[in-house]
Amino acid sequence: MKVVIVDDVQLNVSLLKALVSKLPDVEPVCFTEPQQALEWCLANDPDLLIVDFMMPGLSGTELTQRFRQRYPDTPVLMVTANHELELRYDALNKGVTDFLNKPINSTELLARAKNMLALNRSHKHLADEVRKATAQIVAQERETIFCLAKAAEYRDPETGAHILRMAHYSRLIASRLGVSEEQQDILLQAAPMHDIGKVGTPDMILLKPGRLTPPEFEVMKQHATIGYEILNANSSPLLKVAAEIAYTHHEKFDGSGYPRGLRGDAIPLFGRIVAVADVFDALTSERPYKKAWSLPDASKLLRDGAGNHFDPACVQAFFAAWDEVLKIRQIYQDEADEQRGL
Repeated sequence: MKVVIVDDVQLNVSLLKALVSKLPDVEPVCFTEPQQALEWCLANDPDLLIVDFMMPGLSGTELTQRFRQRYPDTPVLMVTANHELELRYDALNKGVTDFLNKPINSTELLARAKNMLALNRSHKHLADEVRKATAQIVAQERETIFCLAKAAEYRDPETGAHILRMAHYSRLIASRLGVSEEQQDILLQAAPMHDIGKVGTPDMILLKPGRLTPPEFEVMKQHATIGYEILNANSSPLLKVAAEIAYTHHEKFDGSGYPRGLRGDAIPLFGRIVAVADVFDALTSERPYKKAWSLPDASKLLRDGAGNHFDPACVQAFFAAWDEVLKIRQIYQDEADEQRGL
């Protein structure tokens, strides 16, 4: 464990170092220049900071305040001969954990340092456990989402490979648009739920091999709203994003889509992204009721649809990642394609 000692008087530094070195598994790191100490701390994650109160250039209180911006929980022990309550209150408010009075009592110093190091170790252990538990919850949530998406696909002529391809296409588009890595990951996990509302669509309509009649299409369009209502009832941030996608991926850039006729940027970005990814994969995939479109034909439809059906920026981003698109098609093939060796 690293214990940083900061005092502008070398004799005091040497004394504190000799005492702290008596603690097991402790590595003292000493400075007489407060600014150098701060720079080292910001780069090295110390376990305890022991700092003098009065120092030129950067006082112990000022050093602690800046230290706290990076390390809100690491203990800080301030060494001082000043007993004024106002000054101590100010130091406490700026992040000092406790005080050690001068002249230093070696037994007291060792006891306080030992307790603070133990407390910091416990904090770090607890933080690690929380991170592990959170990661496990997120993983379970994602597994549940994928299982629900698969359940919806079993009622639909589309395949499980479809939801994987369109989810990865969506992430590619988001990446090219400059969306953050964190948001890309959320999109990747949420996109497979885009058609979950089809669980509420009657089989006679969902599985009809031919063209739907106008009344049947009105019923089919309800799946966007049904999906939103299913997913939005949950407090999970990931499911909230999935709900937004389910609700908006059939909207069109010119306002002619459904269910609300949103136009342009009024359509959430993830809905605009998934619209491109979903249509491309649906067109280029073979189904019992249709043959797959060729890549040039499907690409032409997307390009021609930019500005009316699709967000032009999303279409441009999709084709900017064309090599990656082809790799995704190869990795996540439909079962029939795999059997034919495609």
